[in-house]
Amino acid sequence: MTVFSAGSGGPLPLPALSRRALLRGSLAGAGLLALSACRSAADSSPGADAASGGAASPRRGGVLTVGVGVDFTPALLFAQSANSLLQRLVFNTLTRYDEQLRPQPELAKSWEVAADGLSVTLKLREDVAFHSGRRFTADDVVFAVKNLQNPVRSAQLRSTALTVADFRKNGDFELTLVLAHPVSNLFDLFEFMIIPDSATVEDAVAGTKLIGTGPFTFTERKPGSSLSFARNEKYWNPGRPYLDGVEIKVIPQAETLLSSVKTGQTHLTYAVRGKDVATLKDDGRFRITQYDTGAGAFYIGANLSFPEVQDKRVRQAIAWAIDRDRLVQQALGGYATVSSVPWPKSSPAYREEDAKRYHHDPQKAKALLEEAGVTSLSLPLAHQSDAGSTAVAQILQYDLKQVGIEVQLQPVDSPTMQKQLISQSMPALWTLSHSFSQAHPATLAVSAYPFNEAKNTSKFSSPAYTGAVQKAWNRSDADSPEAKALYQQVTDILLDEQFIIDLAIAGLVEVAGAQVHGVTLNKYSYLNLDDAYLAG
Repeated sequence: MTVFSAGSGGPLPLPALSRRALLRGSLAGAGLLALSACRSAADSSPGADAASGGAASPRRGGVLTVGVGVDFTPALLFAQSANSLLQRLVFNTLTRYDEQLRPQPELAKSWEVAADGLSVTLKLREDVAFHSGRRFTADDVVFAVKNLQNPVRSAQLRSTALTVADFRKNGDFELTLVLAHPVSNLFDLFEFMIIPDSATVEDAVAGTKLIGTGPFTFTERKPGSSLSFARNEKYWNPGRPYLDGVEIKVIPQAETLLSSVKTGQTHLTYAVRGKDVATLKDDGRFRITQYDTGAGAFYIGANLSFPEVQDKRVRQAIAWAIDRDRLVQQALGGYATVSSVPWPKSSPAYREEDAKRYHHDPQKAKALLEEAGVTSLSLPLAHQSDAGSTAVAQILQYDLKQVGIEVQLQPVDSPTMQKQLISQSMPALWTLSHSFSQAHPATLAVSAYPFNEAKNTSKFSSPAYTGAVQKAWNRSDADSPEAKALYQQVTDILLDEQFIIDLAIAGLVEVAGAQVHGVTLNKYSYLNLDDAYLAG
């Protein structure tokens, strides 16, 4: 059996330390929830965060205003979507990764994974209550897993949740999850899975009531305008949160959002366009932080149900046609890394030679089109209707035109596009950004809608792809040489088939006023404000 604890964050053989000592160490670490930010400060203003060496001390009070470009879609509460910032305000997760993908305690204070990878036993905190006052117990973990197993929830990690075949409770605060087979991304599930109140979950997906165990209580929603949250006075994390409340403002117009940031009406945002971020970079009133987790990757998707893109040489031609460097500099303000693969540099699946496989070569693109017998091609390209996404789409349109592919841009609002992604109803081409490459590699190919080996938006399938993905997923280790060899098989297929054409890897870019401190994101971009405060 392998034990995971707050002290180690990774596997320790039992002989190294007694089970009792390990659990005791987990309890000691469980209160230390000022966890790593999973980010690197690529840029920072003179008013650097206290966590990065600044002198500001935590202060109580104040309401933090967060600007977002897309309104909250309640039906997608349990999915990774454009409004994932609010999840960790209201809810908690079982565990949380540090920068090295080592799980740290949250609602689970310690855990033991069986040597065969077929079960995990969780010891839960005993001092946690929902905002309604009801005590958090093992039954709530059972409900949370079953909730993600429900196909109605559109949860990307449903496949991993479905591997939980049985639940064995040992009292209210100890629970064993029995798995149908080992999975390499079990703790990805624990990081992703918010713990909702079972009595009000349907109200949550209707957007009328959000009840969790998190640092803030939901107070009001004005659709298309704002969401408001107040401090949870009975939060289990002692002395937290510092803030009196949080207001999320929906500001879809890029220029208006930028103005709101500049005037101080918005304290924090992740929705400023890259080229606009560049205008704030040297302004001491702001701190710019680029998250390097690879939680976002820009891509072109091809729907293989359309005959025009069924020949992989056409898709490869599109990959060679795009000037990724210009895309990163002009549309993304330099806040991204050119890449032909979905993996960030921190991923065990990353290889530099794979990331550089495709580059701007219009002549090669034209030759592939000629080889495929394509003399002219006219295709729609769907994209989100916000200004940043439109800028990306326009660059793609120009580059494709240079090799003889005429593209008609089709702007779509974000909620509609998310629904099309899930329902596999995209046109021949679309451009979006995907997630799920920032954690363990198997998660991408069994969870992300564009890559899911069983059912993806491109309607691509192959025995080789399914076989490599399943072998990489059906194992308890994620970093062994054998696992990495399987990741390489997956990568080779992605590079050859190009049903998803990766262009650039980017994490979220945080724009914060100099008075904002202590903000972090988890691997799925859930906003953690336990330690956040306003000062200076």
